[in-house]
Amino acid sequence: MLAATPPCDVFLAPAGWPGYSQPMPGRINRSALAGEIGATARLAWPIVLTNLAQIAITTTDVVMMGWLGPDALAAGTLGANLYFAFFVVGLGLAMAPPALMAQALGRKRHAFAEVRRSLRMGLWLVALAMAPVMVALWFAGPILLALGQQPALVDGAADYVRAMMWGLVPFLWFMVLRGFTAALERPRPALAVSLAGILFNAFSNWVLMFGNLGAPALGLVGAGISSTASAVLMCAALAAVCVRARPFRRFAILGRLWRPHWRRLGELARIGAPIAGALFFEVTVFNAAVFLIGLISARELAAHAIAIQLASVTFMVPMGLGQAATVRVGLAAGAGDAAGVGRAGWVALALGTAFMATMALLFLAAPDVFVAGFLNMRAEGAAEVAALAARLLGLAGLFQIADGAQTIAAGALRGLKDTRVPMLFAGLGYWVFGLPTGALLAFLAGWGAYGIWVGFVVGLGIVAALLVSRWARREALGLVRRRHPAPAQSASGSEGAGSFREYSMAQNMPPW
Repeated sequence: MLAATPPCDVFLAPAGWPGYSQPMPGRINRSALAGEIGATARLAWPIVLTNLAQIAITTTDVVMMGWLGPDALAAGTLGANLYFAFFVVGLGLAMAPPALMAQALGRKRHAFAEVRRSLRMGLWLVALAMAPVMVALWFAGPILLALGQQPALVDGAADYVRAMMWGLVPFLWFMVLRGFTAALERPRPALAVSLAGILFNAFSNWVLMFGNLGAPALGLVGAGISSTASAVLMCAALAAVCVRARPFRRFAILGRLWRPHWRRLGELARIGAPIAGALFFEVTVFNAAVFLIGLISARELAAHAIAIQLASVTFMVPMGLGQAATVRVGLAAGAGDAAGVGRAGWVALALGTAFMATMALLFLAAPDVFVAGFLNMRAEGAAEVAALAARLLGLAGLFQIADGAQTIAAGALRGLKDTRVPMLFAGLGYWVFGLPTGALLAFLAGWGAYGIWVGFVVGLGIVAALLVSRWARREALGLVRRRHPAPAQSASGSEGAGSFREYSMAQNMPPW
């Protein structure tokens, strides 16, 4: 079990530093550890719920596609997987600004210009990067045919992608704005907007997919239009909050919006491109698995769609903890608090591992319970799909812990702006070991989709081991510099009043 027990950081503040008590050598500063657990939990739970809200939008689409029938579900899965293979490039770039923002705030509470510059160039970066992606997505049909997918499924998948692609840039802008609120340790507005997005997406799906309230029944195209409209509204709503609400308005995020800052744009690209690469390796290995399973049968593909959707829901929790770790580690690194850096990362790893271990037990114990709500059991072939999905979900429990550990360790390393080596680890684990293992078991050993999922276990385990090991050796690798800032500048745990959240509370700002 990886990262189940974090090493204990020794408090290293010099004797006599105001506001601190110096423990005996080798003793753990339990107050600092408890403070970090509290700070991480306060930051992480709205981020986790926001992730769950966003995956709930996708889950709603999958469930409603299942109501259209197994063939529609299979076609929608093909289209969504092609879309997300390109989407993760922008997502990786959108994940770069929070690390720079957090480090800037760790160095200086009033780093308004620095934070605004990172936000502005983050918006620029994803928009520029997605222009060629939009062109590629327009040709989703020929791409899927070139990958050997069934023509009967390709037409529906291509229509779905063409309807959904227009929401790509607005959703990535939403992610950049969400990173801004998280760096300020104020993630709740993004949660509220995402919850509203769930309701809007479900309602518009009901109207457009099935032809309710006098609208035409558009099927998969209706689902794509709903996704685009949801992305636009979520982006606009969060932008309005960031412009008008305290404490966000102090940063004047729309100021000089059209003015480039090429150095910051280049720095974001250098950090974000490897993040995008790592996500690309991870997501595309799952996408490649979808295409491989599509060569086996539509029903195995539908079963895979259900099982991977459920596994994705649980993954949102450690993913949120990883995003919180990026901020907490970044704040501590910016303040030069090496002990705080360690606490932030290990606390997030411990919390995420405990959660994923619990979910693994539930998946192994009762997979049928989780699968039941995804299918109309009266539809042709639904019983077979449900049985296959339950079998795959039982196997998913085996990689839950490794999946959580790898994403949290990657998030902690992003807080140190360490992204290139993690990208190489992802390529090695997923594509050199994971996917080849799965393909061999699926086609040569005759295990089908089950063999592909065994490959997932292998790939995720290798990546998790490499990333956690790198995090454990962060100081030896020179990723962290030790220096002891004044207490007012500390951003870790409960010591001092260093986080931007604590500062804004002192200024009587509302608890956003």
